[in-house]
Amino acid sequence: ILEHNPEAIILYVSSEKFLNEYIDALKNSNLQEYRSKYRNVDVLLIDDIQFIGGKDAIQEELFHTFNALYEQKKQIILSSDRPPMELKNLEERLRSRFAWGVAVEIFSPDFETRMAILRSKEERDGKNIDNEVIQFIATNIKSNIRMLEGALNKLYAMSRLNKNQEIDIELAKTVLKDMITPDAPTKITSEYIATVVADHFNITLAELKAKGRKEPVATARHITVYLCRKMTNDTQTKIGQFLGDRDHSTIVNSEDVITKRIVSDSELNQTIETIKKKISPQ
Repeated sequence: ILEHNPEAIILYVSSEKFLNEYIDALKNSNLQEYRSKYRNVDVLLIDDIQFIGGKDAIQEELFHTFNALYEQKKQIILSSDRPPMELKNLEERLRSRFAWGVAVEIFSPDFETRMAILRSKEERDGKNIDNEVIQFIATNIKSNIRMLEGALNKLYAMSRLNKNQEIDIELAKTVLKDMITPDAPTKITSEYIATVVADHFNITLAELKAKGRKEPVATARHITVYLCRKMTNDTQTKIGQFLGDRDHSTIVNSEDVITKRIVSDSELNQTIETIKKKISPQ
């Protein structure tokens, strides 16, 4: 952005900080200053927007901030862990506005990109980390940039605590063992699929198996059935037994619901593709 417009005012903030600053502004009676900060920029980036779900006051504030920037033809960039219309804890008017823009799915960086991210941080920090350590981190931590950079920060901190101990592969294995991404199971089972789907929709496995039909549970259950049929050899009867002893016709109906919807529902298609990549990242 700055390459095209060096004078652009760009503001990045996490949704947690956006909320905390709003609370401070209320306490100190300086809402005007808070609003001026966020509404007089050329580009506003808010990370993890799902964090403000269920928080009515800050959603109201974001609604008016969004409108103010949109009317000025400014750029608004939001990130979340799911597509706009799946942010069920956000007000409908916010979700509909988010859908005005272009939704782009950001995948986990590949190995070469992870190496480049680590080398870039190493250079910014003025460090000289052994290549074996960098490769170890890039091979085992695959989720996102924050995790990669956090791994290096953790190694820096441990090195300082141990009187500038050399950051070698043994230290990396010891310090980062809790951050290592476990390999996906070689055999994809219905239970594993259900666990991934439940996690994606932020519901429990018990809710997925229960009799309720409220959203997003119902859609999550339909998707689970659909993916179990596509990605395992389990019969409809077996899937039904796993999902709370549902009968054969219920499972057939769930599969049909998704099969018909994906023909015209691009949002659902994107959701299913995202979940499939989580189930089988290779």
